[in-house]
Amino acid sequence: MNRISDDILFRVEKPARYTGGELNSYVKNKDKVDVRFAFCFPDVYEVGMSHLGMKILYYILNERDDTYCERVFAPWPDMEGLMRENNVPLYGLESKDPISNFDFIGFTLQYEMSYTNILNMLDLAGLSVRASERGEGDPVVICGGPCAYNPEPLWNIADLFAIGESEDQINEIIDLYKNCRGSKSEFLRKACHIGGVYVPSFYDVGYNEDGTVKSFEPIYEDVPAKVTKRIVKNLNEADYPDKLVVPFTDIVHDRIVLETFRGCTRGCRFCQAGMIYRPVREKSTSKLLEQVDKLIKSTGYSEVSLTSLSICDYSDLKNLVYNFIERYGEDKVGVSLPSLRVDSFSVGLINEIQKVRKTGLTFAPEAGSQRMRDVINKGVTEKDLMECVSSAFKSGWSTIKLYFMVGLPYETMEDIRGIVDLSEKVAGEYYKIPKKERKKGLKVNMSTSIFVPKPFTPFQWAPQISMEDVRREIEIIRKSIKSKHIFYNWHETPLSYLEAVFARGDRKMCDVLIKAYENGAKFDSWSEYFNFDIWKRAFKECGVSGDFYAYRDRSYDEVLPWDFIDTGVNKSFLIEENEKAKSALVTPDCRLGCRNCGVNVNLGGKCFEGTVFDKVQ
Repeated sequence: MNRISDDILFRVEKPARYTGGELNSYVKNKDKVDVRFAFCFPDVYEVGMSHLGMKILYYILNERDDTYCERVFAPWPDMEGLMRENNVPLYGLESKDPISNFDFIGFTLQYEMSYTNILNMLDLAGLSVRASERGEGDPVVICGGPCAYNPEPLWNIADLFAIGESEDQINEIIDLYKNCRGSKSEFLRKACHIGGVYVPSFYDVGYNEDGTVKSFEPIYEDVPAKVTKRIVKNLNEADYPDKLVVPFTDIVHDRIVLETFRGCTRGCRFCQAGMIYRPVREKSTSKLLEQVDKLIKSTGYSEVSLTSLSICDYSDLKNLVYNFIERYGEDKVGVSLPSLRVDSFSVGLINEIQKVRKTGLTFAPEAGSQRMRDVINKGVTEKDLMECVSSAFKSGWSTIKLYFMVGLPYETMEDIRGIVDLSEKVAGEYYKIPKKERKKGLKVNMSTSIFVPKPFTPFQWAPQISMEDVRREIEIIRKSIKSKHIFYNWHETPLSYLEAVFARGDRKMCDVLIKAYENGAKFDSWSEYFNFDIWKRAFKECGVSGDFYAYRDRSYDEVLPWDFIDTGVNKSFLIEENEKAKSALVTPDCRLGCRNCGVNVNLGGKCFEGTVFDKVQ
């Protein structure tokens, strides 16, 4: 077993991915801590270093005197080859020690198509990929993140899953581990009593003859039959980093990321995040300004991105932005907003931001026709979009991004053609402006992604449309575009198919995952490495049908693999929303009155407590 050397680093692309030592990274005496935690992101450094959840938990764990958390990323294939050739095990960036010597190996599950990288990282660490084959002396493998809301495809990979928000939960897990020092089995036996913790080896699953789940039962009387997600009830007082690691190389989001609030009130029926992160909890403007002041001073960054599921729904956004510009504008510290909702767009606000730094404009109508937008409960109209883009063009913008989805439930070809029609109308708004007032170079970047049914959404029962139908819809869109100013990008269909398979998969998918990895699958989300033939072979060798998970329309009385998890949203509410979708009936925003989804009752607290929405409940 060897350690990383300069000779190896000289031979790889972007060696800064593997060196550590960046500004604000933690350096601790490993001999003076009780718990060592390897926080693993199953993708390359540039992607993982942009992830807010990793930044938060890295900070929280390292603020503990008894714990040392180190970062670990998936090595690119050139680095992996050299590591295997030179017998260098996967290591933590801070100490360069093999992560097999750590107490915890934690993976964040952000995307189903990163699962093979999890297996590859465990193998690079010299550990069995199967939890059932790892021993008492091996690290505890823990997984969390949005994909953990259906943990079953990874049931024999992880020792435990952390369901929900982990700021408080992770400290309880570490405290318990210290009390059970020396006994991994004792720790797991007790950990299932921590709120939001799921230990899959403590449950048995039975199946019907048709392959659906028949039963899901704990094997011990004291193990909870339901696992309730964890939430941070007071986000304003939650731990948040006052410093961020500043990389030596470019990353995807190389700026300060400031979280304004969690949750969403909109109720889009395709959106898993909008359901699982309920209820809405905001930070105050004063708290945000306090946090960003510390982060600017500790990092030297000159750009701040305000983030949430729907940033323009932050109740005090204008005040926050104006205060920010007033404080930092002269120092050329800019602020940016992610994708904007059509109905909450403010040209005046964006113009204020532009005074410091030019930003792009991205809108997500999601569907081309009003009927389809009502089906998915998007809650915006064509008039809203036209007013927004017209204002933007008049204010000097000439490049607009539009995001749509294809393959949505209850979709027709008229809805598909509406995507092009709407995009053409957006381009047409540009020419309604007097020629002398137009900025040259109109560009409408239109992109479509493929609908993937996700757990805990009203569309969790709906089938994904076939790859052949997706290709047909994409071809119709391509051939229907007339304007030379519209540029179309689309997603590949096999990748979305596999995403749907794993999103709604059960325990049988775990063997398929392992077989695909053994056959060479890794970095599946990267087009240069994705090989669908490997996956088709894995399904065949395991005797499992991917179509069973992706293309099957489920009945409301079917036991779903994730039914044992309680997100706070009642299944009856999701069923009602799916039925309303069939008739294109809209459910108004929660801010206009409670829609009785169940969160306020099931999670033991009033929705929107402490926010401006409090008074409408």
